[in-house]
Amino acid sequence: MRRLIFISGWLASRSAELRSAISQVFNVRSAGACCLIGVSMSGVLLSGCAIGTPRDLVRGKRYQPQNVYVDVAGLPKNIRRVIVLPLVCDEQNINLDEGRVELEPILMSELIKTKKFEVIPSDSAFLKNRTSRPDWSGEQILPPEFFSLLRENSGCDAVLFTRLTVFRAYPPLAIGWRARLVDAQTGRTIWAADEVFDGGEAAVENGARRHQLTEERSTAGAPNEWFVQNSPSKFGQYTAARLLATLPAR
Repeated sequence: MRRLIFISGWLASRSAELRSAISQVFNVRSAGACCLIGVSMSGVLLSGCAIGTPRDLVRGKRYQPQNVYVDVAGLPKNIRRVIVLPLVCDEQNINLDEGRVELEPILMSELIKTKKFEVIPSDSAFLKNRTSRPDWSGEQILPPEFFSLLRENSGCDAVLFTRLTVFRAYPPLAIGWRARLVDAQTGRTIWAADEVFDGGEAAVENGARRHQLTEERSTAGAPNEWFVQNSPSKFGQYTAARLLATLPAR
């Protein structure tokens, strides 16, 4: 009887030890599995950062300017130097006049970036002295000697007339450009465009965001889309670049 009691007690103690050992093994394996899952998830997160975040993606078509006239497929070889007349607007409209001051240097900068020809600003004092006006638009009747005077003063091959037609400085932003490139020798229009970029349109917003991501992305990441949606200067860079992209190829 004592032998039976001893064997029963010994089996009970061994059973408890066995359960404890199994529990420890299970806990170790569970911890290892958790570690592996954690490493795996870390890898997924890191790879996600490497390829960009969802907010950087721009879906949908970008805006394609429609009201553009191109006389020739490529710029004539003789068009090497272009004089840019002052950006004009309806000066009675305060918003347009403020927009003109802000956007004129941006337009000049974007024009230089095209690298299609040498860009030179006009001499307002010379124009006023010889033509009675410091600026001229493409819609006005020009003096008979206008182009010959510009060629004599600047050695230009062509003249670019520009006008700001729309300027809305609050969201949704809107900017309108009218431009005309004229051969200074023949008086022929090489290129002309009359476009309004309305930030309230999905295609314009897509194009502006793509432009910002392309032009301003850095190692720090993508620029905040708030700027191109709320900054007239950022939006102006996009509209000027998009408009000038329709110039004839060099």
